Amino acid sequence: MAKEDYYQVLGVKRDAKPEEIKKAYRRLARKYHPDVNPGDKSAEERFKLITEAHDVLSDPKKRKVYDRFGQYSDNLADAAERGAAGAGAAGRSAPFDFTGFDWGTASSTSPSGGGTSFRDIFADLFGGAKQEREPPRPQPQRGADIEMPLSLSFEEAIRGMTTNITVNRSEQCSRCQGAGDTGGAAIVCPTCKGSGQVQRAGGRLRFAQECPDCAGTGRRRPPCPVCHGKGIVPKTEQVKVRIPAGVDTGSRVRVPGKGEGGRMGAPAGDLFIITNVGKHKYFTRKGDNIYVTVPVTVPEAALGAKIEVPTVEGKAQLRIPPGTQSGQKFRLRQKGAPSLRTPSARGDQFVEVQVTLPKIISEETKDLLKRFAQANTENPRVAMGLE
Repeated sequence: MAKEDYYQVLGVKRDAKPEEIKKAYRRLARKYHPDVNPGDKSAEERFKLITEAHDVLSDPKKRKVYDRFGQYSDNLADAAERGAAGAGAAGRSAPFDFTGFDWGTASSTSPSGGGTSFRDIFADLFGGAKQEREPPRPQPQRGADIEMPLSLSFEEAIRGMTTNITVNRSEQCSRCQGAGDTGGAAIVCPTCKGSGQVQRAGGRLRFAQECPDCAGTGRRRPPCPVCHGKGIVPKTEQVKVRIPAGVDTGSRVRVPGKGEGGRMGAPAGDLFIITNVGKHKYFTRKGDNIYVTVPVTVPEAALGAKIEVPTVEGKAQLRIPPGTQSGQKFRLRQKGAPSLRTPSARGDQFVEVQVTLPKIISEETKDLLKRFAQANTENPRVAMGLE
């Protein structure tokens, strides 16, 4: 049974660019990878076919052979190469006479349709390979973002703060301006030994990927002696960070331009501070609202009172109405945490009162409580069907 067309396997057009082929391969490889589909034989076979298609179409030389003959094998490539080499040697030494042989009419039909001469086949395969495999010049590339955690106390998160943190980042190499090389003639890439591909492990399988150092060309220019081909150099920097009031655990504070350095004049990435806020002894936070539990005495709850309660900004007065029950909540408007979305707004604070009994009851107090019980015979458990 004939194999599926490699272009159809990857879902790309026949004139797809290398980056389109790479993108399609990565998308399909994630979908059909054996680690994602354990025990699925059909997915494993599909993954092998996808990898095989990418291996051929991502290599310029293999792709030319496939485009001309509709298939690829090492034997076919070797035969074509020997044929081209023989034709070249014959042209130099002229031991054979090709007079009268019509190179333009002796043709092979490619999978894409149309006749192609042997002259075109060998010229495309071998004559233009050197030029196409020249390493491309690097393009401007924005630096990557950096994320760093920062621990704050509850009070610091509410008030906001400014601090200096040490950031291990990078900046564009001043020697090569982010190019990674200093120009000059190209050499064989030492990473992939000129193949343009490197082997990567994926679960139980190994597959080829484009060499990151030569962009799949197999050749690269001598690396910059300062950045060793990376285009960026490491840098440790003290960065001043302003944490706005009202941050919570998981908030992201952006510091522009303090991420990894860009290349070829492109801007640096950003630094993102991920905050982790500690717990408070009394306060609990939910969104922009603050919750606190305050104890009150029996007389205060029964007769009503005006008491002091803590807030994130200091003390505040709260009026307890007569007959207040334990667990009852009162709201203090605009006494919560500052809002990050609307700087001028704040959340509310909710105060839950908890009625407490005295630890030591004197004989006089006991007599008062007995007389109180005789005068107030209400049973609060009646609603539960209890006596």
